[in-house]
Amino acid sequence: MRRKNPAQAIRLSILLSLLGAYIAPAVSHALEYAIGADLSFLKQAEGRGTVFKDEGQARPGLQIFKDHGYNWIRLRLFHTPQRLPNDLAYTIALAQDARKLGYKFLLNYHYSDTWADPGKQFIPKAWEGKSHAELVRAVFEYTRDTIAAFRDANALPEMVQIGNEITPGMLWPDGKLPENWDNFAGLLKAGIDGVEAGRGDGPRPLIMIHIDRGGDARTTKNFFDKLHSYDVPYDVIGQSYYPWWHGSLLDLRENLIFMAETYHKDIILVEVAYNWRPAEYRDKPAPFPETPEGQRQFLEEVHRIVLNTPHNRGRGVFWWEPAVTGPLRRRGMFDDDGNALPVIGVFDKYTRH
Repeated sequence: MRRKNPAQAIRLSILLSLLGAYIAPAVSHALEYAIGADLSFLKQAEGRGTVFKDEGQARPGLQIFKDHGYNWIRLRLFHTPQRLPNDLAYTIALAQDARKLGYKFLLNYHYSDTWADPGKQFIPKAWEGKSHAELVRAVFEYTRDTIAAFRDANALPEMVQIGNEITPGMLWPDGKLPENWDNFAGLLKAGIDGVEAGRGDGPRPLIMIHIDRGGDARTTKNFFDKLHSYDVPYDVIGQSYYPWWHGSLLDLRENLIFMAETYHKDIILVEVAYNWRPAEYRDKPAPFPETPEGQRQFLEEVHRIVLNTPHNRGRGVFWWEPAVTGPLRRRGMFDDDGNALPVIGVFDKYTRH
C-alpha cells in the first residue's frame, strides 16, 4: 500500500476547500432572479374585454410582460371564493397560459375564501368549527390535493407560499399570533407537508414564508426568530414593501441586510407597488412623485437595493398587480386607456440582448 504524502494531502484539502467556496454559492443560489408580477386578475380583466396595449399595439397581457423581461408569475388561490375569480380552475387555467410562454410560477395560498392579509385571516367557511387537529388535517389534504391538480395539469409551481402576509398568523382564531404560536407552526408544517405529498414525482417546489414587513427589521426579527425555534422548513423569505406602510427605502435596505446576514435565506420582495397618480401622498412628502415617471423611478430604486443585498441573497421583485382594473389601477402599469406606462420597461436594460 502506498503511503500518503502529507504535503499532497494538505494541497488536496486546500483545493477541495477552495472548490467548495466556489461551488457552494452556486448551489445555494440556484433560484433564478425573479422579475415577477402578480397577475391574478389578468384573465378576468381580459375576459371582460379589457385590452392592454404596449407602444400603441394591443397584445395579450402575458405577452406584454414577457416582452419586457418578466420571467415569473404569482397567482393567489382562494378556497371557495364567492365574488373573486381566483378558485382552483381559474388559477390552473392562468398558470397553464403562463407556462406556455415560459414563465415560472409562484402559487400563493391564502387559506381563506377571500383576502388574507395582516388585518384579516378569515378561515374558509368549509373549515369553520373544526378543532386544531382537524384544521391541521384539512390544511394538509387541501394543499396536497390542489398541488396534485396543478401537477396533473402540467402547471406545478416552482415555488409555493404557505399563507399570505402571515405576520399575525393565519386561519384565525386557531393560528392567530402572538398567542397561538404552537398552533400556527403546526398549520404551516401541514401546508408544507401537503406540497410535498401533492407533487408526487414532480420537482419539489421551493417553500416561501411571506410577511408584510419590508422596512421593519425589528418585527421581521421577532417573527423569524420565533419561527426558527419551531424548525419550520422553508427556502425563501418573502416580504411586502409598500413605502407608505412599510418604511423608507433606507429602512428596506437595512432590513435586507439584516435578513441576509442573519437567516442565510434567499429573499424576494413579493409585493411591491407605487402609484402613477396621487393617492397615498396627498398630505405628506413622497419619496418619488406619484406620476408615471415617479413610479418608474421607484421601481428602479427598489430593484437596485435588492440587487445590492449582501451575499447575493436578494433574488427578485414582484409587482402587485400591474394589470389590475378598477380603483387600484393607479398602482398598475397601464393607464386608464390600457396603455403601458414607463414603469413596464424598467427591466429591459437587464434582459434585452
